[in-house]
Amino acid sequence: MSKSSSAEKRHKQSLKRKIRNRHIRSTVKSAVKEVRTALSGSDAPKAVEILKETSSVIARAGSKGVLHKKTVARKVSRLSKAVHKATKK
Repeated sequence: MSKSSSAEKRHKQSLKRKIRNRHIRSTVKSAVKEVRTALSGSDAPKAVEILKETSSVIARAGSKGVLHKKTVARKVSRLSKAVHKATKK
């Protein structure tokens, strides 16, 4: 175990962050999957609605430092492009 109290504190903090980060990443994956499912089901209007919520979830993950800002931009961009393409049909 840690020898110094500051090392113990850092370890506790890292465990808390690990739990939080895992939860946020899981939420992002679920939200993205929901959009993709709506797209595969040819339900474009529903996909547009879900995309708004999903982009918000992804942005929050980026603001908390769980995802890199360029990763956030890439994910939102790709989802938006897919939804736009589906609504054009």
